[in-house]
Amino acid sequence: MDGLVNSIFRFLLPSEISLKTEKLLKNIALLLGILSAVAIIFDWYPLTMFLSFPFCLIWIYCAWLRTEPQLKWVNLIFLFIYSYGIGRYFLAL
Repeated sequence: MDGLVNSIFRFLLPSEISLKTEKLLKNIALLLGILSAVAIIFDWYPLTMFLSFPFCLIWIYCAWLRTEPQLKWVNLIFLFIYSYGIGRYFLAL
């Protein structure tokens, strides 16, 4: 299963990025994580899902670059949960 996910990432995204770009992505993820936590505290549903979704995507990509399988799989699980929640939200509108 790990090989399948890696091949999808290899097809969709560059397998190498500069350290500066990776640092920028991680800073964006940090900002999204903080904003998501604030949205949870103030109960700003569904903003929490919309902020957490790109957060997970960035961390999956950064984990994939550094071959950190545990971080990648944890974020993939959260990505699927947020995808389901976002889908339910739009179907309920």
